[in-house]
Parts: sequence; C-alpha cells; structure tokens
Amino acid sequence: MAGSKFRPDRGLTARMVMTMVLLFLVYVAFVAGLVLAGLNIWLVLVLVAAFAAFSYFSSDKIAMFAMGAKEVSPQQAPDLHAMVDRLCAMADMAKPRVGIADTDVPNAFATGHSEKSAVICVTTGLMRRLDGPELEAVVAHELSHIAHRDVMVMTIAGFLGIVAGFLTQAGLRFAVFAGAGGNRGNNSGPAPAVVALLVVLVSAVAWVLSFLLTRALSRYRELAADRAAAYLTGRPSMLGSALSKITGDMARIPTRDLRQVEPFNAFFFAPAFAKKGFSMNQLIATHPPVEQRLAQLSDISRQLGRGA
Repeated sequence: MAGSKFRPDRGLTARMVMTMVLLFLVYVAFVAGLVLAGLNIWLVLVLVAAFAAFSYFSSDKIAMFAMGAKEVSPQQAPDLHAMVDRLCAMADMAKPRVGIADTDVPNAFATGHSEKSAVICVTTGLMRRLDGPELEAVVAHELSHIAHRDVMVMTIAGFLGIVAGFLTQAGLRFAVFAGAGGNRGNNSGPAPAVVALLVVLVSAVAWVLSFLLTRALSRYRELAADRAAAYLTGRPSMLGSALSKITGDMARIPTRDLRQVEPFNAFFFAPAFAKKGFSMNQLIATHPPVEQRLAQLSDISRQLGRGA
C-alpha cells in the first residue's frame, strides 16, 4: 500500500502476514505428509510449483474469462474510466485495467497478482442499478483491495486450496481404482489404495485449514475496504446505499444466475448468496454480515460529521 492515500489498515496487514505464515506452515506439513504417504518428493514439488505459477500469473485472465468479462478502453466506457481516473488520482495510485462483465448480477470485483496485472471489473447489472456516487463508492472499495494488496494474498491463498482440493479428488479416484485392482495380483496388495487414502487425508486436512484461514481473511478485508473507500470518498452513506441496493436486488436475480457466479464470492463486493445476522454459517462466509458493514459505515459517517 506504499504510496497510496487509502487509509492504512494495520489490522489487515497483520492478518495478511499471519495468514501467509500459517498457510506456509500448513503446506510445509502438507508436502511432508504427502512424501511420508509414499509420493515422490520431486513429483509433489513440481505439481505444487506448476499450480502456483499457473494460478499466480493467470489469476486475472482466469477470473475475467470465467465471468465473461472484457477489458474496455476509455473510448468504449468513458464514464467508467473517468471515474476510475478520478479515484486513482485521489488515492495517488496507479490505474488498473478496467473491465465490464455482461451479466444482470449486480456486483464488482478486483483481481490480479500485482499492481501491473490488476484489473477492476463491474457488471452491467451494477451500472444499471446504481447512481453515480454509489457506483463511485463501490469502485473505490475495489480499488482499495488493489492498494492494500489483499487481492494478491487471496490469489496465493486460493491456489493452495486448489492444489489440496485437486489432490483430494485425485487420491479418492486412485484409491477406488487401486482397491478394485488390488486383489488381482499376489504381491500388489492394498498398498496403492492405502497410499492414496493417506494422500486424501493429508490433502483434506490442508484444504480445510487453508479454507478457514482464507475465509477469515476474506471477511476482514471487506470491512477494511469499506473503511478505506468511505474515508477516501468522504461519503460512507453512498457505499451503504449501494450495499443495501445490491443485497436487496440480489434476491430478485434468478437462482441459476447466482449459482453461476457464486464461486467468485470471495472476490465480489457483495456475495451472491448472503445470510442475515450471525450464525454458524458466518464462520465460513466470504463476507461479514451486511448489518455489520452498514453499522461500520454509519459509525464512520458520525465520525466524519463530528470532524466537519
């Protein structure tokens, strides 16, 4: 966040560092467990490195493609580009690429592994529903994710979960295959199936831990982005209004459309499916409760009002 005028958030920085350290420890144990389970260490390292490189350098392209989003030029979307230009000037940050996704689901997201690869994307449904100041507040929220660099952390954390999930599924399939063929030979025995099940166990534990760590960071980073956007624009009420509109209109979107974009919940401004109030589901939610976000914005409004 060096050089940015977005409000610093030491709590977010501390959580990002802690999450990355814990994830590193989890996956050191993950690789060690796979090796002890019988897998070749070089095979494990090559697999993890390949997934890491692919996810890290292609995260922006994958997200844009999956959402059906396209990068737009200033000539194609002059108003949106002007808004991003103005906010980047206010925040004293480099301008990211700008994209639009043609979907009625009202949302926005930012992605990319670095400032140079960063892209901010809004949906046509969002632009249709929000007034200018409301849309500006949402764009400021997404720009703060880039400035805070939590997009990069979420990208790295996400690929680790993908690796563990892939190995869990592969291990289950191999265990079934090895178990079916294990009785055909005198010396083959159940060893391949046992190894595969050990891989599944280690991978599943790593996936659960990375999932919980990433979700905890995801919830906090949304609150941090709300705060940063509210202080930068000086109009937290506009962000609260946008949040209320989006969550209210989300209930009118066909469930099929929401299911299609649900995998992107962790990167969205507002989740496709949200639970009201606190429940056990909030422990694995990508976003804090809407009520908590609105309460925080109301507090900021009062603070700014006293300052004025």
